[in-house]
Amino acid sequence: MRGLKIIFWTLWRVWFYILMAIPILVMFPFLVLSILTESGYPYFFKMARIWAKFILFGMGFYYKIDKNQEMEDQKSYMIVANHTSMADIMLMLALTKNPFVFVGKKELSKIPLFGFFYKRSCILVDRSSSKSRMEVFNRAQKRINQGLSICIFPEGGVPDDESVLLDTFKDGAFRLALDHQIPIVPITFADNKKRFSYTFFSGSPGLMRVKMHSHIETLGKTAHNRKEIREEVRDIIYSQLEEFERTEDENKFAF
Repeated sequence: MRGLKIIFWTLWRVWFYILMAIPILVMFPFLVLSILTESGYPYFFKMARIWAKFILFGMGFYYKIDKNQEMEDQKSYMIVANHTSMADIMLMLALTKNPFVFVGKKELSKIPLFGFFYKRSCILVDRSSSKSRMEVFNRAQKRINQGLSICIFPEGGVPDDESVLLDTFKDGAFRLALDHQIPIVPITFADNKKRFSYTFFSGSPGLMRVKMHSHIETLGKTAHNRKEIREEVRDIIYSQLEEFERTEDENKFAF
């Protein structure tokens, strides 16, 4: 039985990368044209959402979103979420209509084909370089000034220990939100670790639950409030993760 699971997981992981490539190849000329200028980014973003939904559907993932508050059109936000899976990227694109730019780790730019567009459309960070972190801040400011939103996973990466429910948050997202007085949108992903973690021999098709929380306003607040807001956002996401786990356990017990 274990051997059959290993075969399934191997083929399923390979299928994931095939799914990543298919829409990129089909839309390649249009994608290239959309990233030639910064003004073309909203068109690139629309195609990226198609790409994301194609992958989620092809992997057998379906999602259910519970929203406390909608995001307004033509408004910039700081979008933050817990990070446990590469599927976080696809799910975030699928559920968010407002054009945003990811702040992501430099290593993903090495993935063939995907990396070509990733490094030209996202803000890449080398977490080992303080200079890189400052460049990220400057580029993010520029994108916010252009009316785009920013998406950051404030844990700063996926915890090596998968038993960690939610790692500590770094300051970058909250510093940017306060400097630009833009609302923070906390989002909780419940099932991405279970569905498609970074452990190769793991995962399964199924439901991905999402909670989009009420926005945290930054208007009138300053850098002195950064720690307070950072911990408030982390508490919101952490509490929701606990609630998701509790609900899942109760459902199992009911059966």
